[in-house]
Amino acid sequence: MPRIITPFHAQSTAAEVIAGLDLSDKRVMVTGAASGIGVETARSLAAAGAEVTLAVRNIEAGNRVAADIRQTTGSSQVRVESLELNDRASIQALVQRWDGPLHILVNNAGVMALPETRTPEGWELQFATNHLGHFALTLGLLDALAAARSGRVVSVSSAGHLRSPVVFDDIHFQRRPYDPFLAYGQSKTANILFAVEASKRWADLGITVNALMPGAIRTAGVAKLQISAEQMAQLEATGTDENARFWKSPEQGAATSVLLAASPLLAGISGRYFEDGNEAEAHVPGIQRGVTAYALDPEAAKRLWNVSLRLLA
Repeated sequence: MPRIITPFHAQSTAAEVIAGLDLSDKRVMVTGAASGIGVETARSLAAAGAEVTLAVRNIEAGNRVAADIRQTTGSSQVRVESLELNDRASIQALVQRWDGPLHILVNNAGVMALPETRTPEGWELQFATNHLGHFALTLGLLDALAAARSGRVVSVSSAGHLRSPVVFDDIHFQRRPYDPFLAYGQSKTANILFAVEASKRWADLGITVNALMPGAIRTAGVAKLQISAEQMAQLEATGTDENARFWKSPEQGAATSVLLAASPLLAGISGRYFEDGNEAEAHVPGIQRGVTAYALDPEAAKRLWNVSLRLLA
């Protein structure tokens, strides 16, 4: 399959990507839309006329963001819903509250490089939040996505996936020493593998699923990272373009998410990984960009799907 190239690049903004598009007949959900690139993703989609639901942990913060989006876009169709991705009851409650079709689901929320933390089930928290929570949410909303007839799912991954495949023999760090960046990398690889397998399973439903690297954005979550200067240097080594500035603005960071969510340039495209507005090239060792073979491995994708179903059963 030819690599997908668009007119957009590392410095493109979400507003530039969405310019001229009319989404007034679309219903959208963006997880983690109370901060960072989630806010700008939701803002751009609302500005194009979509009905946008902010699925957030902090309802108070979500309400503030919703009010700001309404004011800046003139949209009256911005809602806030409670969602805790490491709580299966919270996910199920949101699924049950949803009514009607869902045209676009942006699985944007995530946690990064946390100290070792486990859910009540004993799952490593980054894998549970970044992958399992979104896996459960998307499966729960599958009928709504199918009802849209051309539903799109956007899985926000990271160049952090270069750090680790999914280690199926010890996903939850029960036998190996815990490393916050390896755990994060594993969860981001899982986000890509999800897109690979879902694209096959749901093709007949007209649903496309793609993953992306947004770029490095100085979000509140990054600012709160309790990491050393050496670890921050490692983080900054996972850049998106050696010839561009490492850090992006939130508006630039949201651009590829919005591209996959709404652009007609990506109609019918599924199961791929994008960065800086274009489909990523194969990763070359020593260069911190591109996508690894293990993240696109169809056998690993199928295995992860079955493991995820078992864990959530």
